[in-house]
Amino acid sequence: MAAKLPAQRRSALRDPQAGALPDVRQMDTHGDPSTPAIRSGSAFAGRWGADENGCNTFPNSTMNFLGHLLVSGNAPLVIVGNFMADAVKGRDLSGWSADLQTGIRMHRRIDSFTDNHPLTLKGRERLRPHCGKYAGVALDLFYDHAIASRWDLLNDEPLPDFTRRMYTLLKRHAHLMPDRTQQMLPYMVKNDWLTSYASIHGIARALRGLASRVPAGGSLIGAEEVLQAHYAEFQKECLLFLPELEDHLALPDA
Repeated sequence: MAAKLPAQRRSALRDPQAGALPDVRQMDTHGDPSTPAIRSGSAFAGRWGADENGCNTFPNSTMNFLGHLLVSGNAPLVIVGNFMADAVKGRDLSGWSADLQTGIRMHRRIDSFTDNHPLTLKGRERLRPHCGKYAGVALDLFYDHAIASRWDLLNDEPLPDFTRRMYTLLKRHAHLMPDRTQQMLPYMVKNDWLTSYASIHGIARALRGLASRVPAGGSLIGAEEVLQAHYAEFQKECLLFLPELEDHLALPDA
């Protein structure tokens, strides 16, 4: 079962009279301006393998690991399945355990719902003049920024505690993951990807890293300026979207 946002927080996120969200653009959960960038991988370039920084290990198209993990619930193997799902191809999931299958299907439901939701469509259109075909990639990063920077609205567990728990769980079950996910995980943990988006600086570095490793990726460079120019809109849309995603995941899987 997907995680449920605390009821009071759900109400606050959905209340248009709740007031403006505080500007958290300068927040850095590490207190360090040199927040490590997420290392891009070869999902777009079609290569696998890793250098010492974890480059060329990033999975297919999903950039918002934190968002996926936030709504994964508490069943360890469901969390693992959701996390590794981009590396799992095809409809036949019979080679995976029942809970891993549940997590893989959850991930796919999240992606389908996200891709077609009016709020995310609005965000992608705002990004398209700058990012072109990579508007959705940039929006994934921006949504994880919104989640990390407003974590207090979304979860009772402090973000550093949550990320440490996720890293421990994922490492414990790494042997169950596809090879490319196993290759990526150590770099994710080493560079603390899950909290690296809480600052604009971290977003900018992640975008630059991606731009250097995807075909015609130059359009991603500077996309953080679009986030800054429309900061309130992106944050509001993400925080309104999350309870709707939660409600969608609570429905029976068709």
